[in-house]
Amino acid sequence: MDKTLIAIGGPTAIGKTAFAIALAKELNCEILSCDSRQFFKEMSIGTAVPTRTELQQVPHHFIQHKSVTNIYTAGDFERDAIELLDHLFSKSDYAILVGGSGLYFNAVLQGMDVFPEVPEQRRQEVKSLYENSGLEGLQRSLEQLDPDYYSTVDTLNPQRLMRALEVCISSGLPYSSFRTGSKSRRNFTSFKFALEAPREVLYERINQRVDAMMQEGLLDEVRELLPFRHLNALQTVGYKELFDFLDGRISLAFAVEEIKKNTRRFAKRQMTWFRKDPDIMWIDYQSSIRSVTDKL
Repeated sequence: MDKTLIAIGGPTAIGKTAFAIALAKELNCEILSCDSRQFFKEMSIGTAVPTRTELQQVPHHFIQHKSVTNIYTAGDFERDAIELLDHLFSKSDYAILVGGSGLYFNAVLQGMDVFPEVPEQRRQEVKSLYENSGLEGLQRSLEQLDPDYYSTVDTLNPQRLMRALEVCISSGLPYSSFRTGSKSRRNFTSFKFALEAPREVLYERINQRVDAMMQEGLLDEVRELLPFRHLNALQTVGYKELFDFLDGRISLAFAVEEIKKNTRRFAKRQMTWFRKDPDIMWIDYQSSIRSVTDKL
């Protein structure tokens, strides 16, 4: 195969965007984002989408191309990304996939696992559990039924938790047992890299990013999204905490600290997920792009 997809993963705030842009300039290719929070056009500040200047430097795809009112699954993303790659590889030998959403990352690289059909009755049971017991009820149930998946899933994302519980309950088997990781045939070669930094460095970068988001107007962005707060896209760190502030449940200062804390937890889960992949090559966040190009 003479076409190469370079995948750049790693935790939030590690510097994936800047690194991918420098690499794309060197290889004269385009970037596909697989950050599922950056798909939505109404969410900019809280999802740390690339800046206008960054987007002008290199063509990006799958950035704010959907509305929060749209349902856009990993399967949808796999289909659209593979179709786009066929086009991009007609112009260049390289393309870059970048992002921290592990499910979407793997959807492009190896395809989606096949899960059993879930009866509507089971969906309603899980939905009722969420309505009656909230996020904590979903977390407790999934931790009991599938501790392996619970250790890596975004436990603040109710849709992910409910989907896993639906499969567990309807099949009688752990959700993780269906995640075979068997690869779909691709017409390109892929190389997987992930950026890393010492924990104290990463956590400080996260704290600084949250402070910058607040200065850039994150609260106003969240306020405008209040009518959509029930949608899956808004069940994410940075938005949920400020919804609680706008409800009068917590102070603004406490909400900001909760965003920092929950983002750090999210980054830890991302690292756990990426470290389970033996094919990923780890590089320091301050490395030059030669740390990638020398391995191609």
